[in-house]
Amino acid sequence: MPETTAPVTTAPSTVSAAPAAPVAGRRSLGRIALRTVQVLLALFYGIASALPKLIAHPSAVESFDRIGWGSAGMYTIGALELAGAVALLVPVLQSLAATALSALMVGAFIVQLTVFDGQYAATPLILIVPLALIAWARRAHNAELLRLLRRAGRRA
Repeated sequence: MPETTAPVTTAPSTVSAAPAAPVAGRRSLGRIALRTVQVLLALFYGIASALPKLIAHPSAVESFDRIGWGSAGMYTIGALELAGAVALLVPVLQSLAATALSALMVGAFIVQLTVFDGQYAATPLILIVPLALIAWARRAHNAELLRLLRRAGRRA
């Protein structure tokens, strides 16, 4: 029996490895987009929402009088919004801040429905969407925050 040997050739691979740069680039773009949303929300809560309450702008005073919470409620909500705005920019507090601001928006939605007959009720719901995204995307920071709090508790 004659033996014949055919030259061994390798077929070109049909599965090509995708370069790592585009995937890393997409992740980087995602982080930049999320950070941009955080900064925009922080500006909104700090300037457009908290500031009128904290300086007792007539429109804010009127709204809180109508709710029945008066100036104490107005200043409290303004302070909470300002604290949330600042915390959205602090890495270890980002997820907690987004969660807390979401809870505040649930309250705002209920007030809009019950006191203001649904006028502008969609606004708090719209704001909850990016806040929930931030809370979820930055959730890894919650473990870090918990470690810091435990360490601070041991020192006290």
